[in-house]
Amino acid sequence: MRFAALRGHPRLEHPFGFLYPLSLDPFPKAAQMKFLDLAKVYIRSGGGGAGCVSFRREKFVEFGGPDGGDGGHGGSVWVEAVEGLNTLIDYRYQQHFFAKSGQPGMGSQKTGKTGDDIVMKVPLGTEILDEDEETVLADLTEVGQRVCLAQGGNGGWGNLRFKSSTNRAPARANPGQEGIERTIWLRLKLIADAGLVGLPNAGKSTFLAAVSNARPKIADYPFTTLVPNLGVVGIDGHEFVMADIPGLIEGASEGRGLGTQFLAHVERCKVLLHLVDGTSSTITKDYRTIVTELEAYSDVLGDKPRILALNKTDAMDTKQITDRRRALEKASGGPVHVISGVAGKGLPDVLRALYATITTEAPVKEAGPWQP
Repeated sequence: MRFAALRGHPRLEHPFGFLYPLSLDPFPKAAQMKFLDLAKVYIRSGGGGAGCVSFRREKFVEFGGPDGGDGGHGGSVWVEAVEGLNTLIDYRYQQHFFAKSGQPGMGSQKTGKTGDDIVMKVPLGTEILDEDEETVLADLTEVGQRVCLAQGGNGGWGNLRFKSSTNRAPARANPGQEGIERTIWLRLKLIADAGLVGLPNAGKSTFLAAVSNARPKIADYPFTTLVPNLGVVGIDGHEFVMADIPGLIEGASEGRGLGTQFLAHVERCKVLLHLVDGTSSTITKDYRTIVTELEAYSDVLGDKPRILALNKTDAMDTKQITDRRRALEKASGGPVHVISGVAGKGLPDVLRALYATITTEAPVKEAGPWQP
């Protein structure tokens, strides 16, 4: 499991018969307003040190000859995926990362010291983009995965390197190679097995709170959720990670509301749980709105497996549930689960369906290491 910090937690038995760890919310209330998933960073590797022009001058040594050492290599800029981070907030306060340059060479054949590297630590799921915000340089999906973004410059040769049979006393040395300076973007895409999608106030946060120990903000007005939330869900002794993103509205794929800002966080999910508010009088329209926005945002989201659930059925009578379920089945062409996040109705069946889809999905291909 990717959230190693959650391993070994004591478990509690849920009233519905499934299990979940005790403390699971990676976004506590104190950190809710500090979620940042996009950051612009300026990096520069260190330049190589200059070579040294020096001659050995020592008593009783008649032919000393050249002894200038090489310059040290410049430091490189690396990025590494680590555990324990869920946001790029650190890169709001520091945007410049410059590695140290190598020291110049010295006499007595002494090579200059190599400059120190800089390692930028980022959360799992971070993409490294070029300055155009489109070209993906690297995708960090495993703990410990490292990528060199800017290689340090080579140190210059000292005059000892230029000694030959025809040039016994060279008086030249090379300057060090300059470092690489570039601008990059860090974009975080949360890594989760299942994602919750739906219109604002469809009951996504209530559902997540009911099946895990995540505690997202819940209220009776739209756009209660302003940042993504993660929870680890347990069912029949198995666990998977679920992500809840802010509600989508019509035009979300074009930038309306908060949709386009957070849709990327469900791109890595193996399955989507589409919640429809059963108390709405336009449930088929609500369903088509979300499907249209997912398909318009990217082909990846449009082709992703989806499980449809009619939520808030605790506030409906039997006839309403039957009629609206049939309407959704006709619009979607597939089965519809009847659930209630508040009352806990139908939750185990939905979780089992999600887990079955997650285990049958092929693993996502990971991008290979990138080098400048």
